[in-house]
Amino acid sequence: MGDEQRAARGTPPDGPEPSPARASVEAVFREERGRLLASLVRRFGDLDLAEEVTSEAVEAALVRWPVDGVPDRPGAWLLTTARRRAVDRLRRDQAYAARLAVMQVEADRSDPAPAADAEGELPDERLQMFFTCAHPALAADDRIALTLRCLAGLSTPEVARAFLVPPATMAQRIVRAKKKIREARIPFRVPGADELPERLPGVLQVVYSVFTEGYAASSGAHLQRWDLATEALRLARILRRLLPAEREVAGLLALMLLVHARRAARTGPGGDIVLLEDQDRARWDRPMIEEGSALVVTALAGGPPGPYGVQAAIAALHAEAPDLTSTDWPQVAALYEVLLALTPSPVVALNRAVAVAMRDGPQAGLTLLDDLAGERQLRGYHPYPTARGDLLQRLGRLPEAAAAYREALALAGTEPERAHLRRRLTEVTEVTAPGTEPRP
Repeated sequence: MGDEQRAARGTPPDGPEPSPARASVEAVFREERGRLLASLVRRFGDLDLAEEVTSEAVEAALVRWPVDGVPDRPGAWLLTTARRRAVDRLRRDQAYAARLAVMQVEADRSDPAPAADAEGELPDERLQMFFTCAHPALAADDRIALTLRCLAGLSTPEVARAFLVPPATMAQRIVRAKKKIREARIPFRVPGADELPERLPGVLQVVYSVFTEGYAASSGAHLQRWDLATEALRLARILRRLLPAEREVAGLLALMLLVHARRAARTGPGGDIVLLEDQDRARWDRPMIEEGSALVVTALAGGPPGPYGVQAAIAALHAEAPDLTSTDWPQVAALYEVLLALTPSPVVALNRAVAVAMRDGPQAGLTLLDDLAGERQLRGYHPYPTARGDLLQRLGRLPEAAAAYREALALAGTEPERAHLRRRLTEVTEVTAPGTEPRP
């Protein structure tokens, strides 16, 4: 694992290198874990059992592979080993086996299990896991936690760090979600064609929620969590392979690629925020932008656009512009109008107001922001007073800008955001302080 890969995974670049055998197991496990777990859940109908025997299979690989070598089909080796461990366990506990058998019969009636392919590889049943983890019967935070645990392969302590809660709290949350699945008999299956339009947005929202926490952490010492953003991208790529005909899946992946492409330029050497207008666009990831831009075409072709496709189109306009002033702001504002019609929300209206300010001037944007002043969803949302402060500062209304920045500072969750707001506050208060000459 090179330094760049370690950085993307959130791993310190100077950490010890794992042994070749362990590195092979980790690489296979990271790639195959979701497929392995989904296959075992589909076969035995129990998430806890599947997780336990999956871990045992990996432990066995760590013992055997350094001696015997990495098998030609490591995923199939892990699946076979895990199945044997599960069968052994069920033989020892007949009552448990009987309960699982009843659940399995019910599952097979609604969704017969697919057969393994001719090569004995793992059937890819991860799509079932996506819809199970994101089932609407589960609480919103539980859906995200279970997706990170089961499909992203994060350990419980890693998921706890993502939520900034103690591991014991997260363990309880995951246990609660599994219990809900078991007691409510939530099926491990892909929704039918008639259900898919209603259920897919929930799956996409879970993946996007993971990404947004990685893009702009809600709290902590760092603005970005590259480890979470990278995992969300990996999950979106899996969804794209499993649902190639769904344009909104392409739109979500495009949006995430185009936004994540700017990651290296968004902060300075000390972790300070670098605004879009000041970013060194040469540091943007051009291959990622090209991939995302191509997916935008897919997302927007063949019918009315979806919310993720529209957001991806906006991100593509930013990615294609050589600098902030060259951005096609009329088109950006028009796309926000489309997005507002598709998903009316104060947050979308806030972003539209900022785009209008860039197109028509700060007063036009400020008027729209002031119209949102009573929106409950924007209470406690620091980007709102931050945006007001910026527009007031550009209009020369510095005391009002200072008040807006103070409000935002009280709400900001990460230290880089607070440091940025302190700098903005200093800019406007120094200019208005008695005996201070205005800055040129």
